[in-house]
Amino acid sequence: MIEKADTRLDALRVWLTPLVPCYGLALESLAPASADASFRRYFRLASDSGTTYIVMDAPPEKEPVGPYLKVQELMRKAGLNVPVIYEKNEEAGFILMSDLGQKTYLDVLTLENAPALFDGAVDELISWQKATQPAVLPPYDESVLRRELQLFPDWYIARHRGYTMTEQDKVDLERVFSRLVADNLAVSSVYVHRDYMPRNLMVSDTGRPGVIDFQDALIGPITYDIASLMRDAFVSWPEEFVLDMTIRYWEKARRAKLAVPEDFGDFWRHVEWMGLQRHLKVLGIFARINYRDGKPKYLADTPRFLEYVRRTANRYDELKVLNRLLDRFEPVKTAQAVTF
Repeated sequence: MIEKADTRLDALRVWLTPLVPCYGLALESLAPASADASFRRYFRLASDSGTTYIVMDAPPEKEPVGPYLKVQELMRKAGLNVPVIYEKNEEAGFILMSDLGQKTYLDVLTLENAPALFDGAVDELISWQKATQPAVLPPYDESVLRRELQLFPDWYIARHRGYTMTEQDKVDLERVFSRLVADNLAVSSVYVHRDYMPRNLMVSDTGRPGVIDFQDALIGPITYDIASLMRDAFVSWPEEFVLDMTIRYWEKARRAKLAVPEDFGDFWRHVEWMGLQRHLKVLGIFARINYRDGKPKYLADTPRFLEYVRRTANRYDELKVLNRLLDRFEPVKTAQAVTF
């Protein structure tokens, strides 16, 4: 049961009331389904037929639903397993949609079932990328990449660690950022989910993952989503497994005629550098969510990202200066979240 009422919840109930006869909705069953790092909320709603529905509540001044609806339609046309939209009110920020279930990949993954589950995730990703049409979504360009990277010094270094960078620190970090952005943009552009990871993939009876949380999709580096999938925020995999699954993706992408480098070594380097851009961004985001939005739980996963950052930076001479910067304010720790 929902114990604390609010004006948006009251408005949501009012919006749902006329839909009760059409869908057999049981309004008294309305209960939180999940919450994410944004201002969106999701509720689960039962019906007389036994079917359950998901209701999205997205404050329009903070999380307009237009991008969600646009990307959902693109993914649906690409054949992806995404929620079906039954009713919507864009002005209010409410959507009634199908329920893809209660178990995410993150809930069920083990070393034993991971290859099969990730194969399905890779197949779905390839279908999404193959559907790319130019100029349909905004570009994941230099300005966006740099804006994301800036979250790291602004929120993680300065706000979270309280470290004031020297002028040389700033020069060194800018050099790393420039190298990352140039490398990120050197690969082909496709539709990018931007948070394609086990927490946003649902286990389904069809054997194909249900895809959620896709509203921030852009057109950008083909390396981004595979890096997100294999360098997850909440679970770490053995390096040989990450490499094996990335090879599988690369082979399937080539067969699908997607524009990936012919040499896997080149592709792997691009994936690692793309992953580093994401990890620096996420460190900044997790700090911002804590201090700006009052959601501290995400900070618990920063050791995992720092480990990713250190490991990648140490492999490439051009990036090692990043570890020297980290050494000035960040003690070396081992990730404490789930590790297989």
